[in-house]
Amino acid sequence: MKIAIDGPAGAGKSTVAQLVAKQLGFTYIDTGAMYRALTWLAIEQQVSPEDEQALLKLLDASAISLEQQSHGQLVLIGNREVTNEIRRPEVTRHVSAVAKHAKIREQMVQQQRQLAEQQHVVMDGRDIGTRVLPDAEIKVFLTASIEERAKRRFKEWVEKGYQPDLEQLKLEIAQRDKMDSERKASPLKCADDAVVLDTSGLSIEQAVEKIVDLYRKQTDSPHP
Repeated sequence: MKIAIDGPAGAGKSTVAQLVAKQLGFTYIDTGAMYRALTWLAIEQQVSPEDEQALLKLLDASAISLEQQSHGQLVLIGNREVTNEIRRPEVTRHVSAVAKHAKIREQMVQQQRQLAEQQHVVMDGRDIGTRVLPDAEIKVFLTASIEERAKRRFKEWVEKGYQPDLEQLKLEIAQRDKMDSERKASPLKCADDAVVLDTSGLSIEQAVEKIVDLYRKQTDSPHP
């Protein structure tokens, strides 16, 4: 069983997908974390996010992996854990530029499909329902207003000790939306057979319950 959750930056995909996976006993795969890991590495190695060939060499030389733990998903580059580092603001600002490259996406998609081949998964990202797992039994396009997404990101960063500017966050989210939806390689868009779920005004728990309900209806299952 494959559940694909797509949507723009700050829509709550990772949190919702992780909780859905936990409730259903599925494996959670955060594809955005893979692009973030490469972006973090590019910043560390001073590689331009616009230089596709240099990024490709960096990706080929690095083993990016996701490791499931009881308390969540760990992100590793080789043996180095970078779970928290890839969530830094500077990574967030540059990840869309890294993720727009066709050859980078091609390699990432191959890895993501392999991860979904032999296990029940909840996978979230920008092109899961349209490109990575077009055969997913359940597809959800999670969205929210820019205002709502900026407020969530603001709260998240304040809790991590940063001092973000709310208006700047709105501009950055709008810019990411534009880059993600207009890129040539697997742009962000809602799959034709996806259920659109606007989470503006919804709690995380309510969004999770709506997706679990979709699973129950799809499978005629009372589980969980």
